[in-house]
Amino acid sequence: MTRLFIRLQNNVIRHLCRQNLQHSKGCVYSGINRSFHLASSMNGRILPFKLSDIGEGIKEVEVKEWFVALSDSVAQFDDICEVQSDKASVVITSRFDGVIRKIYYKVGDVAQVGDPLVDIEVEGEEEVEVLSAEAEKETATQVSAPTTPVATSSPSTASSSPVMSSSKVLATPAVRHLAKRNNINIADVSGSGEHGRILKEDIEMILSGKQVYQAPVITIPPPALVEDRTEPVKGIRKAMWRAMTASLQIPHFGYDDEYDMSKLVQVREQLKHESKRMIGSKISFMPFILKACSMSLSQYPILNSHIDVQNDSIIYKAEHNIGVAVDTEHGLLLPCVKGIQNMSILDIAVELNRLQHAGMKNKLAPQDLTGGTFSLSNIGSIGGTYARPVIFAPQVAIGAIGKIQKLPRFDRNGEIKESRIMCASWSADHRVIEGATMARFSNKLKDYLENPESMLLHLK
Repeated sequence: MTRLFIRLQNNVIRHLCRQNLQHSKGCVYSGINRSFHLASSMNGRILPFKLSDIGEGIKEVEVKEWFVALSDSVAQFDDICEVQSDKASVVITSRFDGVIRKIYYKVGDVAQVGDPLVDIEVEGEEEVEVLSAEAEKETATQVSAPTTPVATSSPSTASSSPVMSSSKVLATPAVRHLAKRNNINIADVSGSGEHGRILKEDIEMILSGKQVYQAPVITIPPPALVEDRTEPVKGIRKAMWRAMTASLQIPHFGYDDEYDMSKLVQVREQLKHESKRMIGSKISFMPFILKACSMSLSQYPILNSHIDVQNDSIIYKAEHNIGVAVDTEHGLLLPCVKGIQNMSILDIAVELNRLQHAGMKNKLAPQDLTGGTFSLSNIGSIGGTYARPVIFAPQVAIGAIGKIQKLPRFDRNGEIKESRIMCASWSADHRVIEGATMARFSNKLKDYLENPESMLLHLK
């Protein structure tokens, strides 16, 4: 009697659920029905739940997500799993009331149309015969993402066309493809099918002009109002303007080379703590480079000269006053470290620190900015490697030194080693400086920097 009562109750509830399917797309009896299945020990027949033909010529799908597990009770219209074809994402719903006894695929596996997805144990002899006949007719509800159906409250509400986003529009992949191919936003199409489903005929009516399609209006905000700004060139920039305008009269030529600073890196590492004790700061590479430049200028004095354009003459300068370009918020400054030929490396470091700090505070004295005989620009402090520096008239040469990089190089034995390479770019006035002179000067400087111990023989 108990089994007969349960069977009769299930049939009545299923009949009521099918009558309400057009409005609710689901059934509220599933929780009640499950309680009966759980309460009773089922010894019914196991039916394979097969993947039915989704349409559009799809032969296989990938399992994206399972909504059930082994021993779970399911009712008709419950979600079983979500699968992904090459055209759409589809949620597979159950046609049976029963218990999941076997799951054939894992997430990510590929299932073929007609193969079983799960085995469901079904109760009742009469039900088994009916459900066996229906086993080949499983339905697949197509969605772009798994969503919970919302029950409608009245037939009038169900018949109205809902306003929905393109991700929730009811349409088959073929209809979506037809709309996309004709540049129609499917979310803006009014569907004539059940529950607002968009049919192929709806798209064809738009294409034939029988139905008005209003393309979405894209509103582009107006650009923000900006105005040009004019300011006079004055102060430091005015001085740079005049100097660079004068440099246009100079016929520049360039010369580039790279120096292996590996030994000097080791020397600086050994001396930086001692220099901090003596002068209050760790010594940088720049004092070594300035001293090596001064020693090289002593052998090529024409590079430490001025041109007297009015008298067609060259003025060889006795002092090595090397200007060091300083980038400040006020503009480019070129303070000079004067008399380098008579200074020690520590003396140069102290004076260089003073000029740099004064330049950043815009407190350089006029005598700090005049009298230069040669110039260097340290673009490596910003991160550059090569440059094309511009000569400050009446000087005849200028150099730009790049950052020190770790690069592979071959040693004398042909073995690859790690080297600290610095690039140097030189510009010279071709009216008085020959390319060979610039190259020889660069080679001498290179020898001092690559073999810093050799500088000891020439220090005064």
